[in-house]
Amino acid sequence: MTKVRLTAAERGEEVLQAAVQAFGASGYEGTKTDEIARLAGVSQPYVIRLFGTKQELFLASVRYVCARVEQVFREAAAEAPDLAHLARGYEQMSEERELLLVLLQGFSASANPAIGECTREGFGSIYRLIRELTGATAVEAREFLSTGMLLTVLTAMQVMGPDARPAAWADELKATFTVNTD
Repeated sequence: MTKVRLTAAERGEEVLQAAVQAFGASGYEGTKTDEIARLAGVSQPYVIRLFGTKQELFLASVRYVCARVEQVFREAAAEAPDLAHLARGYEQMSEERELLLVLLQGFSASANPAIGECTREGFGSIYRLIRELTGATAVEAREFLSTGMLLTVLTAMQVMGPDARPAAWADELKATFTVNTD
C-alpha cells in the first residue's frame, strides 16, 4: 500500500482539525499538544513546528471556528439575506458540536490577553457580518446572538444536537424556538 504524502499545509489542516476536537473537549488549559499530535497522527514536535506554541494553536482554532461560522452565515444569506435563514445555518452548525465548544472555550479563556483579543475580534466580526448580511438592527442582532448563545449552551450540555440526552425542561425550551423562512 502506497502512503500518500501530504503537504505541510494539508498536514497543518489536519492538526488544526485535531486541535478543534481536543480544545472543544478539554479547553485551553486542559488540552496538551501531545493529545493533539496523537489525534492528528503526527509527533508533538511537529505540532510545535507548525504552530509555534499551544496558545498559537488555540488562537488558530478560535479563528478557524469564527471563520466557519461566518462561512455558514454567508451561505445561508446567499439563499435569503435574513435572520431566519442565518438561524437555519446556525441549526446546521449545531451538528458540528466541536465548533460551538471551541467558541465557549475561547470565551472562558478570554482573561488571557491574547485569547481575549482573538475571541473578541472573532465575535465582533460575526456580529458585524450578521448586521451586514441581513440589515438587522443592533437590537435584532443582539437577540439573534442571544438565542445563538443559548443554543450553543444547550448543545454543549448535550440536550440539543447530535447525541442529545433527553431532558423534559430542554424539550420545553427547544419547542419555543421557531425558524420562519416564509
